[in-house]
Amino acid sequence: MPGRGAGAASVGRRAVLAAGVAAPVLAGSACGAAAPAAPRPSGSELLTYGADASQFAELLRPKGPSRGTVVVLHGGFWLQQYDISLARPLAEDLVGRGWTSLSVEYRRVGGGGGFPATLDDVSAAFDLLEGAGAAGGVVVALGHSAGGQLAVWAAGRRRLERWRAARVVPTHVVSQAGVLDLRAAAEQDLGLGAVQDFLGGSPQDRPETYAAADPLGQVPVDVPVWCVHGTGDTTVPPSQSRSYVEAALAAGGEATLVEVPGEHLDQVDPASPAWARTVSLLEAL
Repeated sequence: MPGRGAGAASVGRRAVLAAGVAAPVLAGSACGAAAPAAPRPSGSELLTYGADASQFAELLRPKGPSRGTVVVLHGGFWLQQYDISLARPLAEDLVGRGWTSLSVEYRRVGGGGGFPATLDDVSAAFDLLEGAGAAGGVVVALGHSAGGQLAVWAAGRRRLERWRAARVVPTHVVSQAGVLDLRAAAEQDLGLGAVQDFLGGSPQDRPETYAAADPLGQVPVDVPVWCVHGTGDTTVPPSQSRSYVEAALAAGGEATLVEVPGEHLDQVDPASPAWARTVSLLEAL
């Protein structure tokens, strides 16, 4: 399967990325810049949805019939230094399992992103599936860390006036160690101020912005949500997923907490047990 056999290179990538994600202030230093980037997959279709260099996505199709489409949203606390290369290994692994995958790049903080530009981009990227003929049937939003916030948000975005005309909405969501309670994340200073940078201030300063972006404040969405979270995650604590699932269930939604062994970056390693558990969820759809 593509993405398998990452071996020592995978372990090295995870070790370097863990340092960078846990300490985004070091992004300009060697530890933030040393992670080898996964190259654009061979055979991928490049789709653009705007003039900015970050407004693109990569579509991969399986050789045989497709089981559905998985939209892969990378994490990195919405920061410019973390890019689509985090999504590519997962996308390639999924295609080897019979899925169509769309890896999404988007404008990020430090490169023209933040609220609402980042959300505009994610919404536009989902709508690309319509023109690509990949919007029918199962459409899974799969997001890691900050990408988990984006994935859950995308499922409910048509409730918000700015995104009411969105055309493609996921049928299922899998959040991998997602930042799903933005108010708590800001109060806990996750990512050393990353939430405040993304949303332009604190919950007290920008209550309407938090209301528009926070998955916890939008429960329930109209599709099933699985929250996969490592019990040893110290970058985005498991309480983020637990709080979301509790709130979604209380509101009458369909949400499931899936706790797995491991740390934050295990979720984006195709050779890890955490990824195997995510794959098993997809195979059960």
